Amino acid sequence: MEILFFIAAAVAVLATLGVIVNTNPVHALLYLVVSLLSVAMIFFMMGANFAGIMEIVVYVGAIMVLLVFVVMML
Repeated sequence: MEILFFIAAAVAVLATLGVIVNTNPVHALLYLVVSLLSVAMIFFMMGANFAGIMEIVVYVGAIMVLLVFVVMML
């Protein structure tokens, strides 16, 4: 279980770095979705199930879909 935590943390850090250094806005938003999903997985492994579910529903489900829609419109 501890190994999965470190893998999820590494994925979160690398995806966040991908958001920062990427010049394509669509790819940066997809990296941000991966980063938020890995943070939700870390919440689930820590036993904070409600925080993980809210991370997925609110951030990945609603805000990121809105941002992808706005980027595609621009």
